[in-house]
Amino acid sequence: MTIHTDIVATGWVARMPRGWLPYILLARLDRPIGTWLLFLPGIWGILLATPSWTETVRLILLFGIGSLTMRSAGCVVNDLWDRDIDRMVARTAGRPLASGMLRPRHALVFLACLLSLGLGILLQLNGLSQALGVASLVLVGLYPLAKRITWWPQLMMGFTFGFGAPLGYAAGADRLDFAWAALYAAAIFWDLGFDTIYAHQDRDDDALIGVKSTARLFGESTAPFLATCYAGAVLLLGTAGWMAGLHWGFYAALALPAALLIRQIVQLDIHDPAGCLRLFRANREVGLAVAAAILVGRL
Repeated sequence: MTIHTDIVATGWVARMPRGWLPYILLARLDRPIGTWLLFLPGIWGILLATPSWTETVRLILLFGIGSLTMRSAGCVVNDLWDRDIDRMVARTAGRPLASGMLRPRHALVFLACLLSLGLGILLQLNGLSQALGVASLVLVGLYPLAKRITWWPQLMMGFTFGFGAPLGYAAGADRLDFAWAALYAAAIFWDLGFDTIYAHQDRDDDALIGVKSTARLFGESTAPFLATCYAGAVLLLGTAGWMAGLHWGFYAALALPAALLIRQIVQLDIHDPAGCLRLFRANREVGLAVAAAILVGRL
């Protein structure tokens, strides 16, 4: 039987020096989709805040580097908390800490380096963004614990990964308002939906070891739940655009990401782990389409 895993140790990863491999896999550099899904809501927030075009480009570059850094840091924290659980799940048993490829103390040193780089990026932003960025570390630290105490760890993931949206808006607008709140809520609903799809890869193993998830909670009723999440995300995106004063072109362009989300609902097969991974990865295109819609509404 083929064991499903999302670890990619081929291609450019295989050509790296052998000593780098554990850190590359620990930071999930072999799987950039996580960085994209952290980065894209940040772009939404920056574009919705409508700073000058020069400042928009500067912020997008900073958020790109910051997303790569902080996603890597989050993976280190997650794997430190979960290394015993990961050993019991087929998809994650090969992770560096779970497999013994890397020791926890080495991961902690790597984490300190990543957080130092993240701090350097954060200091390039305004004071409000700096305060929000520091506050987000609480979410990063607590997220891995959620699966042990609640059936809704994917919601906690939404609060954590979706934080790029309000952070990007604060960096561009230097204020908190209703558009900021609506955009954050949209990102949370979107993340809750696609992370539920992702969790279906581990549903059977999670049931054996007692790990909770919305995939286990909703099971065969996942499609209606997913439709609710994605409908909420689209409606809240529309609300954020209206509050931010985007013109009609935004709403017309928002039809594309809505259609891409509907396709995920229609194609979902919770008994196909590889298919769930493909649908999860398809959210990069959804996020890019939302960013394009905001850009159209801004022009």
